Amino acid sequence: MAPSWWGKDARANGGGGGTPVVVKMENPNWSISEVSASEVAPGSPAGGGGGKAGRGKNARQITWVLLLKAHRAAGRLTGAASAALAVAAAARRRVAAGRTDSDAAPGENTALRTRFYGCIRVFLVLSLLLLAVEVAAYLQGWHLDVEEGLLAVDGLFAAAYAGWMRTRLDYLAPPLQFLTNACVVLFLIQSVDRLVLCLGCFWIRLKGIKPVPLAAGKEDVEAGAEDFPMVLVQMPMCNEREVYQQSIGAVCSLDWPRSNFLIQVLDDSDDATTSALIKEEVEKWQREGVRIIYRHRVIRDGYKAGNLKSAMNCSYVKDYEFVVIFDADFQPQADFLKRTVPHFKGKDDVGLVQARWSFVNKDENLLTRLQNINLCFHFEVEQQVNGAFLNFFGFNGTAGVWRIKALEDSGGWMERTTVEDMDIAVRAHLKGWKFVYLNDVECQCELPESYEAYRKQQHRWHSGPMQLFRLCFVDIIKSKIGFWKKFNLIFLFFLLRKLILPFYSFTLFCVILPMTMFVPEAELPTWVVCYIPATMSILNILPAPKSFPFIVPYLLFENTMSVTKFSAMISGLFQLGSAYEWVVTKKSGRSSEGDLVSLVEKHSKQQRVGSAPNLDALTKESNPKKDSKKKKHNRIYRKELALSFLLLTAAARSLLSAQGIHFYFLLFQGVSFLVVGLDLIGEQVE
Repeated sequence: MAPSWWGKDARANGGGGGTPVVVKMENPNWSISEVSASEVAPGSPAGGGGGKAGRGKNARQITWVLLLKAHRAAGRLTGAASAALAVAAAARRRVAAGRTDSDAAPGENTALRTRFYGCIRVFLVLSLLLLAVEVAAYLQGWHLDVEEGLLAVDGLFAAAYAGWMRTRLDYLAPPLQFLTNACVVLFLIQSVDRLVLCLGCFWIRLKGIKPVPLAAGKEDVEAGAEDFPMVLVQMPMCNEREVYQQSIGAVCSLDWPRSNFLIQVLDDSDDATTSALIKEEVEKWQREGVRIIYRHRVIRDGYKAGNLKSAMNCSYVKDYEFVVIFDADFQPQADFLKRTVPHFKGKDDVGLVQARWSFVNKDENLLTRLQNINLCFHFEVEQQVNGAFLNFFGFNGTAGVWRIKALEDSGGWMERTTVEDMDIAVRAHLKGWKFVYLNDVECQCELPESYEAYRKQQHRWHSGPMQLFRLCFVDIIKSKIGFWKKFNLIFLFFLLRKLILPFYSFTLFCVILPMTMFVPEAELPTWVVCYIPATMSILNILPAPKSFPFIVPYLLFENTMSVTKFSAMISGLFQLGSAYEWVVTKKSGRSSEGDLVSLVEKHSKQQRVGSAPNLDALTKESNPKKDSKKKKHNRIYRKELALSFLLLTAAARSLLSAQGIHFYFLLFQGVSFLVVGLDLIGEQVE
């Protein structure tokens, strides 16, 4: 409310003729409302005659308003300064610790990474030398884009600089301009593909297109157990102590006749304590009447694909018609099977029904928010459009239901790549099986919260498709599917979205753009640097409208991640050592205590044989222990840091050519690389 002495003073003076101001004091900010004179009743204290006392009072009120606004501005500046100091302190600790991405994990191949970093370092050194030369020439008053002004100047430096200008004009600019034009063409093709996908999604929403099962839901509910098909549920996991408990609990809660589904917990953990905890959890649910078994492999041949392949070789699998796969951090809703399995009924050519992912920790930090934008577009647009119009999309590896006959007909799980999910999907598509995507059926999971975990995940996701493309290219050509399906698989699915996208993204914005600053005779149009990327970012962010405030960080971060994706694509395409690295994405177990309470209450209402799980134990196990957190640490990423200095150097050079848009883009992109290089974007470990 307004301070009482203002109203008292105003009444004592008979009011003023100016604009009364109401100040609401709300910690920590001040809210100020201005009331126009026309809105004040004539008989009110504020609506009195306008005399000198009233004008003086209004001046005093305006002074107070300005002081309050200054207080608010000072508070914001203080907050910004505190945040800047915190970031600077974190960066100083990171540099002092000296931990870099060169500290390889056991068995990790760093040869490609070292060579790639060496190339970037060479470019950085050259750019610094060229910047020094250009600044010296600029201080001499020479024009940087013409050679005639140097002819009348004597001296060794002038002759050398004139020779450099002739070299870049005759030998460097033409090939650089050709490469620039080629990347721009690829950029435009990929942008058109993105636009077509968005139009397809708009058409699906406009027409209300969605897969509809033949069986009515009411009939399914009233049906007896004999009318429910036999379903096998597989839960592959490996050293995922933080999430196993809530995920097993969610899967055991699936609303399906217990006699008609069996759960396989496929544990590949090499940590004895974690294996013992998982086994104990399985035994607890067994005592409660759930058909669940525990399988543990000592030798992890083939990683996840080998784990699934081993489980499918069990003799009892022949009694089941469908198999559902949930990774360790996935927690399906109770009606998951009742909303997915009916889509197979009466459709003998349907081999896969895929559900959408949702994320429990999408607002945890800036990194998870940016990941959420990407994955929302992937599920809402890419998967939905491809499923509706092509009946084919890449299997996401989890939260999907397979017809076992389709798996067997396609050759089963293979360990030849790190993307076994995409591998089986491509082979099933070549055999003529159709896929169904359900955008309205969601399954909760986690996003990686640290940049290290996300980086390794993206490396696997972008190297694996190139391995697969090399292996199945001939099979695609020889297959009996139609020409347009082959075109979609080869050009759109593999080349454009898996190879061309990371290639031009890295080459155009991280190599060509800074090079054109030092070779200004080769031009990169402003609309390529600014307008088209901004438009594509807006299209990408449409499925997640609440993320619009992060559109600029999203654009910059996608270009920053192009380094990792490009390196992974090269390693997969040429079968380099790092292409076969498989690192399990670290989970944090972001299940709230409220979720655990609801899970306990739900099962306590059901007449189970055993006792309900201990809530305290669930809460303790769902959170990582302090001891394990001490083993975590943030790193310095050398490639990203080197590229940040390269881009900032190019930004400084662009000032000499008065290229405004290019300067701002290079500046912000360089800062983005710097933030990522110092590992300041994801989880911060003290």
